[in-house]
Formats: sequence, structure tokens, C-alpha cells
Amino acid sequence: MPAIVANVRKIRTIDGQPAVSPVEKRSVTIRGHRTSYSLEKPFYDDLVAIAAARKLTLAALVAEIDETRPRDANLSSALRLHVLDWAKRGMNPP
Repeated sequence: MPAIVANVRKIRTIDGQPAVSPVEKRSVTIRGHRTSYSLEKPFYDDLVAIAAARKLTLAALVAEIDETRPRDANLSSALRLHVLDWAKRGMNPP
């Protein structure tokens, strides 16, 4: 009988904190359809801050990004790129 081996990955730490934030899956309803996306916490936090700065709900911002993304790009990637673009333009709220 084959042994079952757990896939354990050692997480590097910087000052006791994980070096990379784990990806968290979240769900949202866009135009009446439930969908999900996966983001690391820093990207999610910045997405929430962008929505607040623009006086939008998070769901409205995600829907807007979803509408404008190329159809061959997945939603999670489009959200990360939106956060990156926002930061590059110097519009990232404190």
C-alpha cells in the first residue's frame, strides 16, 4: 500500500511574519451571477481601499474591473493588475 505524503511547504518568514501572504479565495455576485477570485491579503486590502477612495462598494469595483478585462484574462489577475496600475499612478490611498 503506498504511503500518503502530505505536501508541506515551509513558509519563509521575515521578522516572524510570512514572507508571502497566502492566497485567499473570496466570492462576489456580479450582474446576478456568483463568481470567485483568489487574492493575497495585501492585494485584497488595497482593492478595498481603492473602492473606498472611489466611493464604490467592493462588489461594484470588482464588477467594473470584470467588465473591462480582456476575456482571456482571469478575474484574479485582472484585480491584481488593477491594484498595481492604481499604485503606479500614485493614486493608492494611504
